[in-house]
Amino acid sequence: MQTQFNISTVLIAPLDWGLGHATRCIPIIKAFKQLNIKVVLAAEGHQAALLLKEFPDMEVLPLTGYRVHYAKSRLLLLLSLIWQMPKIYRTIKLEEVWLKKVVKTHQIDLVISDNRFGLHHPEIPSIFITHQLLIKAPYQWVQNMFQRINYHFIHQFTSCWVPDMATSPGLAGELSHPEKMPRIPVSYIRLLSRFHRVTCATKYTFAVVLSGPEPQRTILEQTILEELKQFTKPVILIRGLPSETAAIEVPPHVTVYNHLDTIELATELQQADYIISRGGYTSLMELLSIDKKLIVVPTPGQTEQEYLGPHLMQHKRLLCIAQDEFSLADAYEKAQAFTYSRMNIEQFDVEQLRALLLTLPK
Repeated sequence: MQTQFNISTVLIAPLDWGLGHATRCIPIIKAFKQLNIKVVLAAEGHQAALLLKEFPDMEVLPLTGYRVHYAKSRLLLLLSLIWQMPKIYRTIKLEEVWLKKVVKTHQIDLVISDNRFGLHHPEIPSIFITHQLLIKAPYQWVQNMFQRINYHFIHQFTSCWVPDMATSPGLAGELSHPEKMPRIPVSYIRLLSRFHRVTCATKYTFAVVLSGPEPQRTILEQTILEELKQFTKPVILIRGLPSETAAIEVPPHVTVYNHLDTIELATELQQADYIISRGGYTSLMELLSIDKKLIVVPTPGQTEQEYLGPHLMQHKRLLCIAQDEFSLADAYEKAQAFTYSRMNIEQFDVEQLRALLLTLPK
């Protein structure tokens, strides 16, 4: 049955670079459900596993990811990404073909792509979600080139939804509020977070939330596991591995989960004095929304995280520590001395979605 928006079924597909793109789709999926619009999901691997745990009654179509592999060193990362560009481009073209088939077989009338460049359709509204209208690069000419490429793909969509506040600098600074904007309509949809702030008794000194692409997720995990032999305060470690079932051996003062669903994760995080996480944008949206003292360790070589961490630290929103300088004892000492400043958070909700859908072409 069609709604007032002339939409009966929406396809939502997140990028496969870490879990963040999948987790930030969860508030959008829930809002569509509140509007009684059918949601079909598309993902693979950890992203598909996470979405199925959150929405076991929904269909998750298998869709090949970009499967980008990050190098262990910052020096090799750029070369590695350039080497993988042909594979990424082939995946984008395969997405376009895949989408045309799926739109017919599943009667899709709206597509929402979280950073997947190929998921646009010539006959139905196609939304591109990104907070990176500007992609940071070590050199200005490279940054300009990245923006041209980024906009080339974005311009093939009906409109662009940016998960940030409309007033600059918002949360993402110049990433989401660049000088040059895309030609297509851009809507700032506020922050996407699964969490809401609650008051809890303190149970842990640190809650450590691991996420992001390999091998860097495992490198940081191994560093923290080694240091937990000496750091004896209570710690909870959430590994960010929704498909993993095996347990790992840890000292008795450490609680470990491979993955927690939204409600469990929100409860555990808010029982910690400090949260340690990567500096990915989704992590920042979610963790700042619950007003906890945050310590971020940017993924080496990820220019977005290496920009956001120092940017938000300058505004006293969080404490940022480089991975090669990180230790639990040092982080604890620095966090105790750091002056945190609260941020006024505006979150996405069903009324925001209703307003966005009313702007779509009929």
